[in-house]
Amino acid sequence: MIGYVMFGTNDLLKASSFYDKVLAPLEILKTDIDESYIGYANKSSPREVIFYITKPFDKKKATFGNGTMLALKAKSKNIVDECHSISLKNKAINEGFPGIREGYGDRYYSYIRDLDNNKVCIFSES
Repeated sequence: MIGYVMFGTNDLLKASSFYDKVLAPLEILKTDIDESYIGYANKSSPREVIFYITKPFDKKKATFGNGTMLALKAKSKNIVDECHSISLKNKAINEGFPGIREGYGDRYYSYIRDLDNNKVCIFSES
């Protein structure tokens, strides 16, 4: 079972502003703030942080992992569309417009790269 996910960032304030907007439709809110990291939790469980953005502990430049991706489940296709649109308006890179992917059933996916080039998928099963 996964406890939480962390993405490194080179600009904590910029990354926080980005994720505040993108995660809001998913009801994931900023709940834990420190000078070196920010944590996000589901609105229904604000004390259980599931996602962190952080300055690297070793003080080196944050980099993205090739093949690494965070996938977030949305309640509907409309929310997937909304998150994707918000992402692009906030300077994310499009990695795949919202839609059904051949060979993956009825799941509805979208993909972006955040401001630090981390890959994020937002999907819905309905």
